[in-house]
Amino acid sequence: MRILLSLAFVALLVTSCGTMAPYTDTLKEQYDLSPENLMKVQFFTSSNIILEKSSSSGNQTTGDDGTLVSNTNSTQERIIIPKNTACRFEKQGPNNEIIVRFEVGTGKILTFAQRPTQTNGKYYLVADWKQNGGTVVYGNENYNVQAGGSSAFLVVKQKNLARKKRKDRVVKGMKV
Repeated sequence: MRILLSLAFVALLVTSCGTMAPYTDTLKEQYDLSPENLMKVQFFTSSNIILEKSSSSGNQTTGDDGTLVSNTNSTQERIIIPKNTACRFEKQGPNNEIIVRFEVGTGKILTFAQRPTQTNGKYYLVADWKQNGGTVVYGNENYNVQAGGSSAFLVVKQKNLARKKRKDRVVKGMKV
């Protein structure tokens, strides 16, 4: 009996959380989402997005004792946006793109748009895509997007609420 009650509770908990659905124009029309209404929608990422930038510098000299010295410095910065990271609508682009913000700061936004080659209507991460990744501007700096980021699209949480009120009454009947 305890196991049955536990399973019922877990099923109730799972169904009450909502499901993640890709953000599409169909969803936009269904919920009448104008740019003002999009400010109230919580967006999420469908997969990991990893932004990287690196720089290196160096020089070769000779030491005081006549040895050859090679000096190199390199720095690497990674911004990791995990799957299901919450982001908020910032503005709509001129070609119906969705521009979202993940953190506070100047230029710390990413753009998502529909791809002309895709018919599913999802809004994918916009970057200058090459064969093994792409480049984006984030925080007014250029970053390389790892190849897995090309499949990232926006999702929203959807809940279907249905309320039913029922009132039962048992009639006992009448005797003569």
